[in-house]
This record gives sequence, structure tokens and C-alpha cells, in this order.
Amino acid sequence: MESSTTKKMRAYYYNTRDVQFMWQQWEDGQMPSHLLYGATLLPEHGIELVMHRSSKVWTRWRLMIVTAWRILTCRQRYDVLYATAFRGLELIIFLRALHLYRHRIVVWHHQPIVESKSRLREIVARLFYRGIDDMFFFSEKIIADSLKSAKARPERMHLVHWGADLGFYDRIKSLRQEKQYQFISTGKELRDHTTLVRAFNETDARLDVFTLNYHGDKNPDTALETIPLKENIHVHYTDGRLIPLELAKEADRATCVVICSYATNYTVGLTTLVEAMALGLPIICSRNAQMPFDVEKEGCGITVGYGDVEGWKRAVEYIQSHPEEARQMGAKARRMAEEKYNDRICANEIADIIRGKGKKE
Repeated sequence: MESSTTKKMRAYYYNTRDVQFMWQQWEDGQMPSHLLYGATLLPEHGIELVMHRSSKVWTRWRLMIVTAWRILTCRQRYDVLYATAFRGLELIIFLRALHLYRHRIVVWHHQPIVESKSRLREIVARLFYRGIDDMFFFSEKIIADSLKSAKARPERMHLVHWGADLGFYDRIKSLRQEKQYQFISTGKELRDHTTLVRAFNETDARLDVFTLNYHGDKNPDTALETIPLKENIHVHYTDGRLIPLELAKEADRATCVVICSYATNYTVGLTTLVEAMALGLPIICSRNAQMPFDVEKEGCGITVGYGDVEGWKRAVEYIQSHPEEARQMGAKARRMAEEKYNDRICANEIADIIRGKGKKE
């Protein structure tokens, strides 16, 4: 909470998604606050928000132009620009690098900073990164990978413990819903349904998959339609209509959350992971080194190598045959959420950087 001596600030809040719609969903209790990256709690730290007016323009150049125009013509005073990602902000960031935009830019960086194979692109990228004053990262691994690039400046890079809105999930848990599912998969991005289905086809464990039948303009994975599914596998297509509250309720009805993904250089599955932690559920997930922590080493669940059908089968059977250990895994996951990975800790860390505290010299 802010103290009586805390100086008031204003942050221009930019989100790549429809922030007005998301904010309303959060106020209505339909969505957890962590999907807004700490913004809902910043006023408690004396940081008021100026909301960016979201655009439905999706082509990259048009989005950059519309975003730049709305930011540059904003008549409300603010001190810093806080963004959940830099997509659409590119022109503003270049203006900042050229000292033509005067406000600090603080942005989440979801992937490692990498060197470009093109000399010209690398020159342009180095100028671009001069325009970002501070960057938030989800894990030490992403920071370490980024530091291999000459563009990365460690004094501008900050690890933030992004975690769940515990109050949101506690309200769901208070409903005391009966367990309907054994294993549940609710994510959509880069999910390896081929490996997941092949593994569960070799067990008698019930698997419920909640997924979109499209992702943007293309189907991300045809495994659920092309691989024969045994009677223990149930697929629920949502068409994008299930809101976060409803998906969270479905997850709470399960005994274990599974996150089976393809290899990637960023934290695919993190949203599902922090939700499972908040609900106190054990987790089986692909061994993604970019995650903030190792699920298995922390005792929260089991990790499996990418594409390892046999490994997934063993993990599922282990959870099935060790219910008390699985319960303890879930309890450890919840403790980690309470002690380190939650929206309040995340907002505290963000507020410190926005205010210029805790910066590396």
C-alpha cells in the first residue's frame, strides 16, 4: 500500500489486447487481475493510470501508426508509459531512442533478445532497444539468454515474479465443486496435443482437453481430429466463448493440470501454470527451461521432455497411483503462489521500477 508521503504518479497503460473490455471483465469478477500485469494494483502504490484506447487494427504497420497517433495526441498528463508488450509501440520506441518522445518507456519483454543475422536489421534493432528504459522478464533464463546479445543492457533488465490473482481463485475454491475430471488441459498456445493424446491413449486415465477449434486464422493443431481418441479422452471445443472464470472453474474440478507444449524460447504455458498453483493443483508439464522455476525440482509436479510420449505416460500413471503425493505437490504449488508468485508481489516489483526504485546501477 502507498504511504502518505508517496508522490503521486501517472502511467500511460498500454495493453496489446482490448484493455477496456478486459478491465470491465476484471471489475465484474469474470477475469483474474494478473492478466492485466499488475495494473489494477498500481493505484495502491500511488500510480494512477491513463488508459490507452485499444484498436481493432491488427496489421502491424497500421497498428503502429494508430497507436503512435493515440499516444502522441493524448491530452492527459502522465509520467511514464507502461506496456505489457511492445507490439504496436515500435514507432514510439524509436522516437524515444531519438529523444523525440520524452516519457520513460517500461515494457514487458516476453522472449529473449537475440542477434539478427542481417547486419542492417541488427543496426536498426540496436537503435530500437535504446528507446526502452526498462524491461520486465519472466525468468532468469530469458534474461541470461538475452545477455548474449550486444543490445541487452543489464541495468535495464528486471526479473519480475508474475503470478496469479489469489483472491480470484480463492472465490472459485470456496464454491467447493466436486472433482469431475482427473487430468485437464486448458491452454491453446503451441500445445502438443499429438504427444498428449498418444500418451493418454496408453492409459486408462481420464483426460479433458479444453481448446479452441481455431487460433487466430488457423487451426494450431489437428491431432485432436486426426488421431483416434480412446474413450478416456474428452475434447471440449470452446470457440473462444469460455471466459477465464469459466475455464478456471473447469480446472478446479480436476485433480491435476497438464501442460504439454512444443519446444519454444519463451514461457509457453505460464498462464496455465500460475492458475494451477493458485488452485493448489499438481502439475505435469513439458520441460521448458524458460519457465521461472522447475516444477519438478520445487516439488509441485512432474516435468517431461518435449515429445516424450513414454515420459508422459509414466508421469500420468505416477500421479494416478500416488494420490497423497499428488495432493502434497498441489499444496507446495499453492505455497509458492502465496510466498512468491502472485499479483501483489508482481505489482510491488513493477511499481518500484516505474518509480525508479531498485534499479541496477
